[in-house]
Amino acid sequence: MKKADSDLAYFMDEEKALADYSQSRFLDVIQDVGFECDLCGKCCTRAFNDHVYLLKEDASRIFEINSDAVIPSPYFDFCDQGGRFYVSGYSLKTQNDDVGSCVFLENNRCRIYDNRPLICRVYPYMIHRETDDSGLYDWREISGLNEHGLYGAEINENEAAEIFEMTKKYESGYISQEIEFLRAVSTHFEQKKLKHIPKIYDKRIRDFEKGEEVPVFVYYDGAFHEHKAQK
Repeated sequence: MKKADSDLAYFMDEEKALADYSQSRFLDVIQDVGFECDLCGKCCTRAFNDHVYLLKEDASRIFEINSDAVIPSPYFDFCDQGGRFYVSGYSLKTQNDDVGSCVFLENNRCRIYDNRPLICRVYPYMIHRETDDSGLYDWREISGLNEHGLYGAEINENEAAEIFEMTKKYESGYISQEIEFLRAVSTHFEQKKLKHIPKIYDKRIRDFEKGEEVPVFVYYDGAFHEHKAQK
């Protein structure tokens, strides 16, 4: 599949870039910003952070805690000619309140704090490249700057280094998971004589946005698992 091939090339390039990323740059940013959580709870809502993507080990742990708290990641990657979607992993379910609070958020506190996913442990830190509001494509190390939390806290080099290692572990895990998925979905489509059809993808997305239930195959633990997803 051309789309899978181009996506794979992109993530392999990102994997190399992450491996070459300068730790000193990250430490400088962390210590300069001095982010401090003020327990506002914004990062635990869909309105602020869209969705929480789970690495495989995080998904496994959440499945054991509450299997109903895990849903197919909401941005589907591929759609075959039968109208079936394919996605690289799971995300956390959100509540039906005004801001889409995480299913585990209660009274502005996390009910599984000691078992929270790695992305929740490192947030708002990140180490990946993206386009900013001005169109510049470059590294980003902090999410939601000046939109939540407090700033100017003193963070020593050891603390910053620990944040760097955890953040790089998440980013590396995410890229590896995407690469494994893209290789698996290419093999699956080839073996089953399936094709990714953009026209069908667009139609089924419209159906999904209107509230129709759609079949989604989630790649998890080396295999595709079928689910029904609804907006």
